[in-house]
Amino acid sequence: MVEFAPLSLPRERRLQTLAVLQWVFSFLALAQTCIAVFIGLLFTRFWLVSVLYATWWYLDRETPRQGGRRIQALRRCVIWKYMKDYFPISLVKTAELDPSRNYLAGFHPHGVLAAGAFLNLCTESTGFPEIFPGIRPYLMMLTVWFRVPFFRDYIMSGGLVTSDKESAAHILNRKEGGNLLGIIVGGAQEALNARPGDYKLLLRNRKGFVRLALMHGADLVPIFSFGENDLYDQVENSPGSWLRSIQNRLQKIMGISLPLFHGRGIFQYNFGLLPYRRPITAVVGKPIRVQKIPNPSQEEVDKLHQHYIKELCDLFEAHKLKYNVPADRHLEFC
Repeated sequence: MVEFAPLSLPRERRLQTLAVLQWVFSFLALAQTCIAVFIGLLFTRFWLVSVLYATWWYLDRETPRQGGRRIQALRRCVIWKYMKDYFPISLVKTAELDPSRNYLAGFHPHGVLAAGAFLNLCTESTGFPEIFPGIRPYLMMLTVWFRVPFFRDYIMSGGLVTSDKESAAHILNRKEGGNLLGIIVGGAQEALNARPGDYKLLLRNRKGFVRLALMHGADLVPIFSFGENDLYDQVENSPGSWLRSIQNRLQKIMGISLPLFHGRGIFQYNFGLLPYRRPITAVVGKPIRVQKIPNPSQEEVDKLHQHYIKELCDLFEAHKLKYNVPADRHLEFC
């Protein structure tokens, strides 16, 4: 039986749904739409728009790996406040971050659409500037998305930058400090595990972010987003299944994963691409002090990696009962 949304919903809730709808569209289809518009304009009397943009695109090609081009007005846009209230999403501090230091923050888990990472680090809706004064957040995103016309400018406006070493070095080497570079360590592949009640993280062999922290002397900060995996259900794709094999192969070819997920609809609650209204709380752990080692050995990387995993586990265990995680559930690493 389909459960329809009541007609008498408050205007506030309708605006929240609309805000999330535009975000889901942006995540799933805006890049493809931008490509179609760019190509389509070439065959109209507005062809000069695409030609001029292509020229600008070429001249501006290095910006995504040089800190991007954030626009504070867009980060503070009221639409993100409505989106935050839809779930709702909140940010919790457990320790101070010194504005004279630079930080590399590992964000866990990815979830299906990384809602917690986006709202907390790419908008100001959850109060990041007030919670961590003097700290400017950035979030890494797959480089391929910065090759999409128009779309690249939109994602840079929120503080998104390319996921490569040059981009990380540009931010983490700033001598004035006060920069936090977020990396969703599990990446696109971890999205294939995102389902309610799952606490499996792709972290055991992911050490590149630790090496970056050592190379630039950036303190490591673990962040765990409770509720991130509860937003969608996903078609069964256990490791070894034919579906997971296909998804893994496509992920290697394209660099992006294709989880078969479903949530609720706009006017009914049983199926659709909107996420469920379930709370997300991103808990920011205490920073791990890192001394700069320009050429760290594998032993030094492994030692810091193990320290990071321990701090992440301690963070999870200290807060899990507050956010309805059963006492017998623990983080799993693969």
